[in-house]
Amino acid sequence: MMIKKFLFISGLALFCNANAQATHTVAKGDNPYSIAKKYGLSLDELMKMNPSAKDGKLAIGDVVNVNKKGKATVAPKKTPAEKPVPTKTNTAIITGKIILQPKQTIYGITKQYHISEAELRALNPNLDANMKIGTEITLPATNIKKYGSGQPVTETVVKPVAQEVQSVVADSYEVQPKDNYYRITKQFGITKEQLFALNPGLEARGLQPGDILKVKGTAAPGVREVREEAPTRTITQNPGEEYATYTVQEGDTVFGILNKFGISLDDLLSLNPSITGGLKTGAVLKIKKLDAAYVKKSGNALNVVMMLPFGFDTNDTKFRGLATDFLAGAKLAIERNARNGLEMDVKIIDAGNEESFKNSLVQLNKENTDIIIGPFLKSNVLEVLKYVNAKQIPVVAPFANAEDLYNYSNLIIVEPADNLFAERIAKEVAQVHTGQKIFILADSGNKNAAELRSQLEKNLPKPNVVIVNSAADMIAEKNMMTGKPAPLIAVLTSDDDGAGTAFANRVIALSKETNVKAFSMFYNSIFEKNMDELSQANLVYLMDRKINTDGDFEKEILAEYKKKYCKSPSKYAVIGFDVMNDVLMRENKRGEIFKQIGKVQTQLSTKFEYVRSKKNGAYINTGYRVVRLVP
Repeated sequence: MMIKKFLFISGLALFCNANAQATHTVAKGDNPYSIAKKYGLSLDELMKMNPSAKDGKLAIGDVVNVNKKGKATVAPKKTPAEKPVPTKTNTAIITGKIILQPKQTIYGITKQYHISEAELRALNPNLDANMKIGTEITLPATNIKKYGSGQPVTETVVKPVAQEVQSVVADSYEVQPKDNYYRITKQFGITKEQLFALNPGLEARGLQPGDILKVKGTAAPGVREVREEAPTRTITQNPGEEYATYTVQEGDTVFGILNKFGISLDDLLSLNPSITGGLKTGAVLKIKKLDAAYVKKSGNALNVVMMLPFGFDTNDTKFRGLATDFLAGAKLAIERNARNGLEMDVKIIDAGNEESFKNSLVQLNKENTDIIIGPFLKSNVLEVLKYVNAKQIPVVAPFANAEDLYNYSNLIIVEPADNLFAERIAKEVAQVHTGQKIFILADSGNKNAAELRSQLEKNLPKPNVVIVNSAADMIAEKNMMTGKPAPLIAVLTSDDDGAGTAFANRVIALSKETNVKAFSMFYNSIFEKNMDELSQANLVYLMDRKINTDGDFEKEILAEYKKKYCKSPSKYAVIGFDVMNDVLMRENKRGEIFKQIGKVQTQLSTKFEYVRSKKNGAYINTGYRVVRLVP
């Protein structure tokens, strides 16, 4: 205990002495990050105090202001005779820990606790992977005490190893109020992906006026640490075991927690023996043990396997064109992520057809595969899941979506379920329904139409619903009192292009006779061609795969694809790019894709927003966009 007190006092003295200094003479190896760290400043504060140095270029001998009360200036550099010696950092820092609460973000933490993102990441090297509710986040103890609303602090003495900080210069830029990604990337000749790579967390929080962004070069290195930690009361876990956890909130009771999670008192006590002494606000409780997650065996390269139905061995060309297009888009995504530093070994396996698929499984190395993309058919996906079940290798199904897949915790389903669209359209209809007759234009199978009718019957009291297979059968009945055509609601549940065209034309004609409210579960190109006419019916449609051709990112990808293949991407090339790029942006060299699975991402045409189908079940994409046409 005496040693810890001494370290605390000496560290505080060093900190105070550094801040008492008004200026700092730049030495070999100095950079903005290391200077700010030395004097207890955030990078933003240092740059605001020295605006002429905001580009990040500091020369040996420059004098920078490090006193918040001093004048913001960079003095002329000294003569060569006054060249200083390299600076070494050796300051003790007192840190504490907070428990990550629901809805807390990296950006929110930096703002609440008045710490820069660079400083936060230096104290928490694996920050992105650890942003889970209940996780401990390390922060300067003084910041927690000052801005943490009375939150208890577990203090730790962090003593950086004395070392010469390597000279790493990263050009920086202060975000202006009217800036956007396109303007910044064009100004500095970098891509949006490179900007995100240089500024971790930027994509999630967005551009904020006054932020200092790195726009070139390499991020400043963190300081190696030796920690002498005070005892903590954190609940420990056995190596290799993961648990669903819950952070106790003020006012919680044991009975309430049991009801909330549907568990028994015996189970809760067996995982958390300490609660016999009472619940403590902020304590992290284990709720239940999770299924074993995939653990990468070795190596830094991510081992990716794609199983695509080329059918070369079986001379089956049924899906060959689709598979070839999918691969073309996926290759573009692979190349982009490789340029951004992700190491990958990619293997392509010909999945053949349903009859020959089992023969392709023997090409799959269960001992050295980090993720599998494909196959396309549901029956094949099931066989792969059973084959790799013991290893829990993550499997991404681009097109298959069925309830018998939902029990597999290592499965990621890209294709949203149709009932998701039916639920949304039913809610949209319910908002405008005032007794009108509802026509549902269905395809030959009537599956989506039946699901929508079921949803409408749940949301509305005795709705008058008629399912038709021809747009011509949607007819406005005459009002018996006025003799005029009665208002109606028209809904399209087919993704067939012909049905979509017929639906649009019929809605346009009906809107000239009476009040029509139109809805569609799927996008059709005719909707954009007839926006003015369909807006008279207030058409609302859902879109799960449509490229925003006005977007900077989309323009860049389309141009890159055309340069590579001398043509525009087909529908399945776009899907191939979206699936592969989304996967690789969630992955890391440890193959921990599920740590980033909750992040919402929109690629070229697809929005990815995953939720679990059930407890410890598959992850299903629920992402789509709602388009409303108004007069």
